[in-house]
Amino acid sequence: MISLSVVIITFNEEKNISRCIDSVKNLADEIVVVDSFSTDDTRAICLSKGARFVEHKFEGFTAQKNFAVAQASHEYILALDADEYLSTTLQDSILSAKLNWQADGYSMNRLNSYAGKWIKSCGWYPDRKIRLWDRRKGTWGGGLVHETVVMRAETKVIQLKGDLLHLAYDNASQLINKMQQQYADLFAKEHMHKQHVTTFKIIYKTVFSFFKSYFLKGGIWDGYEGLLISVSNANGVFYKYAKLLELNRTTKKPLSRT
Repeated sequence: MISLSVVIITFNEEKNISRCIDSVKNLADEIVVVDSFSTDDTRAICLSKGARFVEHKFEGFTAQKNFAVAQASHEYILALDADEYLSTTLQDSILSAKLNWQADGYSMNRLNSYAGKWIKSCGWYPDRKIRLWDRRKGTWGGGLVHETVVMRAETKVIQLKGDLLHLAYDNASQLINKMQQQYADLFAKEHMHKQHVTTFKIIYKTVFSFFKSYFLKGGIWDGYEGLLISVSNANGVFYKYAKLLELNRTTKKPLSRT
């Protein structure tokens, strides 16, 4: 049987962190929480549940998650966000993998919620993620946003049964603000002077995003929530490319080295 380190990154997650830790306590040989200086009761809750608590300045999701993995004592990692927790079926699947490790990494489906409703349309499901792996065979990669575990070539990944449950958004304000501000700003910063943007590109990317979410990915069948998420997805696409266009126009392009 392998020894498993569960690593979680946090910032002001007093509402969610107990649920997250409780869902892994019977699987983990250690729980490591890397926190970017929360001002609420996150620290006290984590310590009360026996987690090792490390504070580290946030410098982007990919960097923070790689730092968290580096704090682990064991080579086998289960990585979660504080607003995620394991379904009972997924807990059983991970326990079976722990008892009989057969792969370099394991993927799982993430099921996201909006205002207490689980959403399987709009491209939100199955949202497959690798979150359980041998850290000698893979690492967190990606840019400032939409980080993912990248496995080395010729590694074996097995899909687990059960869902990683993600309490994504409580209301429209949270959804829209994240799309318009956090994701759009990070996207524009990451792709500045690396990607050409025109007004026409903004228009067709936005329109296609709504069409894909609402019609191709079944948002039309999820009532109000499907419409809201589809519009928000399109809204996020509009703002990320609009902000990128402005950055490209208003900031100097770095000189290339010869």
